[in-house]
Amino acid sequence: MIHEVDEGLRRLLAESGLEASGVEVVFDAPTRDWAARRSAPTVCVFLYDIREDAVRRGTGAGEVYDEDGHLVARRSPPRWFQLTYLVTAWASRPQDEHRLLSQVLGALVAHDTLPAGLLTGSLAELGLTVGLETAGTGMDAPAAADVWSALGGELKASLGVRVRAPLAGVTRAAAPPVTEGLVVRSAAAREGEETSPGRRLRYTEATDPGRDGFTGPRERPPAPARRRRRGDRQA
Repeated sequence: MIHEVDEGLRRLLAESGLEASGVEVVFDAPTRDWAARRSAPTVCVFLYDIREDAVRRGTGAGEVYDEDGHLVARRSPPRWFQLTYLVTAWASRPQDEHRLLSQVLGALVAHDTLPAGLLTGSLAELGLTVGLETAGTGMDAPAAADVWSALGGELKASLGVRVRAPLAGVTRAAAPPVTEGLVVRSAAAREGEETSPGRRLRYTEATDPGRDGFTGPRERPPAPARRRRRGDRQA
């Protein structure tokens, strides 16, 4: 899911004309060594924080059916995560960096969600809304100054971007549909006696006239033994 969010952001920024103007869009960590090797105008989209949105965690499981309407699997609900990015612009002059950053800001704030047409993989299959928040207040994530300190670089202008995206649930295959009826047998009355072959319950055509819900004709139970009267005793 994370790489699919990356691809959605890259496509969104590409539509703003960055790549057409020769600006690279990368997802590297903007460390001091990375900055020293950079040679072309670049927009860096660095993912630095991933947290689950526990409020949106669902329960239960959904059912998956095949073309014939048979249950083939059960799928747990998706779990939602917040992905926080640090977006920076890199160029030879601060004015050029600010121009790039302004272009990125305009492209991102125009959308509250990642457009469905830009989603790929599991995000596209789920068909759920992927939220997008740019330069918002109250982001529950490390401050930009702490991120720059951890990267070993110098603080510079940046945008905070948070994406709320679903991670597809786990799919577990279901048992195949029942195709044969249950066999019912009676236990032997005494040890050593053979059991009856039994009767098999039917799951189709159980409501047909003249049928009793079994695969074969219903056996008539044996008549109860006649009790002898005193007058029937032999002398």
